[in-house]
Amino acid sequence: MEQKDIEFSLTDTFIKKYKGKQPAWGPLGLFTFRRTYARLLPDGKLEEFWQCLQRVVEATFLVQKIHCTEQHVPWDNRKAQISAQEMFKRMWAFKFLPPGRGLANMGAKVMWERGGACLNNCGFVSTKDIDTNFSDPFTWLMSMSMHGCGVGFDTLGSAPELYLKRPRIAREAHVADDSREGWVDCFRRVLDAYVGSDTLPKEWDFHEIRPEGSPIKTFGGIAPGPEPLRRLITKTQEYLGTYLTSDKAIDSTSIVDIMNFAGEAVVSGGVRRTAELALGSPDDEEFLKLKDKEFMDNPDLARWASNNTLNAQKGMNYGYYAQSSVLTGEPGFWWGDMARRYGRLKDSPNGKDRRVMGCNPCGEQSLENKELCNLVETFPANHENVEDYLRTLKFAYMYAKTVTLVKTHSKQTNAVMQRNRRIGLSQSGIIQQINKVGFREHINWCDTGYDMVCHWDEVYSDWLCVSKSIKKTTVKPSGTVSLLVGATPGIHYPHSKYYIRRIRVPKQSGVWKQMKAAGYKVEPDVNLKDSTMVIEFPVEEKDFVWKKSDISVWEQLELAAQMQYYWSDNQVSITVTVKPEEAQDAIKALAMYDTRLKAVSFLPVDPSKQYKQAPYEEITKTEYTKRIKAIKKLKLEIAEAIDRHDDIFCDGDTCVI
Repeated sequence: MEQKDIEFSLTDTFIKKYKGKQPAWGPLGLFTFRRTYARLLPDGKLEEFWQCLQRVVEATFLVQKIHCTEQHVPWDNRKAQISAQEMFKRMWAFKFLPPGRGLANMGAKVMWERGGACLNNCGFVSTKDIDTNFSDPFTWLMSMSMHGCGVGFDTLGSAPELYLKRPRIAREAHVADDSREGWVDCFRRVLDAYVGSDTLPKEWDFHEIRPEGSPIKTFGGIAPGPEPLRRLITKTQEYLGTYLTSDKAIDSTSIVDIMNFAGEAVVSGGVRRTAELALGSPDDEEFLKLKDKEFMDNPDLARWASNNTLNAQKGMNYGYYAQSSVLTGEPGFWWGDMARRYGRLKDSPNGKDRRVMGCNPCGEQSLENKELCNLVETFPANHENVEDYLRTLKFAYMYAKTVTLVKTHSKQTNAVMQRNRRIGLSQSGIIQQINKVGFREHINWCDTGYDMVCHWDEVYSDWLCVSKSIKKTTVKPSGTVSLLVGATPGIHYPHSKYYIRRIRVPKQSGVWKQMKAAGYKVEPDVNLKDSTMVIEFPVEEKDFVWKKSDISVWEQLELAAQMQYYWSDNQVSITVTVKPEEAQDAIKALAMYDTRLKAVSFLPVDPSKQYKQAPYEEITKTEYTKRIKAIKKLKLEIAEAIDRHDDIFCDGDTCVI
């Protein structure tokens, strides 16, 4: 979308009321905002929150105005100004917020220049046609990952019996372009060379790629230098060579590994983290073995990069898979037939989403091949009554629908997205809301709220002359956006009264050094020692009632099923925490809930015992007090050293489904 000579601005009188002020941040809110979402201003300073919201709101209405101008749709500047001011107020009060990608990119240069991929959270790509275009799904995943989207993929490409060919060598060198597209082009050339549709260059020339530590202006961040790209090319060639020499056909193992190589390169390539989900068949023994310890410990592989999930079938025997899931968190379970047939489970099956192929890495969105999704987060507990919440849904919906007007850099993706206009209005702080108004009243808010979202979809789709959204509501896992507000993430209970919250930052960033100097514990990421540091924040949960370990598997699943019934017409992202004595309950529960959910995953109630550097880890009050006393006052105003990055797919540090 071109910005053109069309303008929209909030009035100076309105903005003046917010200058120099701060909202009611959550415990990690200000740090999270400055580190993740605030953009650098021309004077070298970081945005304040009011400036961020001004940018987001003005761009939202500007996108609408440009669309209306191009489509010859009536536009009323006065009405738009009134709506824009109310939208700003509701975001300032943390009644709703765009996803992190929207806070960081809506209205920024990257959106106007690169298109809408930077505003969307997640996507999905199928490998089913891998025999006709081998490189296509891998390069689509890499491209969208480099634009900050988490990507799910399937392993259907293992069916066509595709064998590799010995690559031909060209006479010229390949000069790698210093851009995201340039990296993807190198990856594409390697893949295509092994099926005979391209050649390998005589040599790879990386001299145009900026050296490590150089600033990246458009997306933000610090350039990693050519090494991650060099490593991706080398690993991919060596790996494909093993299939060539052994005369093995491309299988689910190679599909997952090649996707993981791309994800590893993206993590190392200036984007702080990425998310992948591999969707495989329960009958595929090779797929089920991918996360065995012997493979996870192999430094030449990158199997940590994807969460592996089963394309589950109603009524299947879940025992073997569930035992692994409750111990390690994988595999997750996705019921594709439910996603295709149903919106909300309260409503009759209509099959209108029949083209769905998979889901995003956190499992909250049903998606077609090469489809992206954009999400919005609402906070019901921050509302006085249901009428107040229904009013907020208008503006949350308006933001999400507006994002669908911004085309991406992929024509194939645009074709799917313009047909579906899929969005996801989510809720966070669900447990806080239930504690505040009671379970049944919260469900009433969901039911009436869904009807209101459908109403606004009728109104705005007709006005904008676009198709209605195929699905509109969801429950995403949240993470960093809920940190701004101090809300519990998505549908999940707080981890505990006192806990460590781990946040990952680029190693090149100066922020971890500031945090370490201020007394916070900081250490290298165990999987990404060369590129990522982990900061540990001690947290005391306010208004604490129940923690994860107090809630049974059955209660967690029933809450998810109720939200799938009354609110989410896409999916509900839930990671059910399992106590050791509940392992058998989890196995039985899958058979009882496979007609009431579309996706679910399990995790030990204390994942820190299974996963090093888990996002959350319970600590005692004594440990919390000790850590707090060791922390000095941190001047977050000195934030220019925090390098910018663009990832924020689902807003959490992990996606487990």
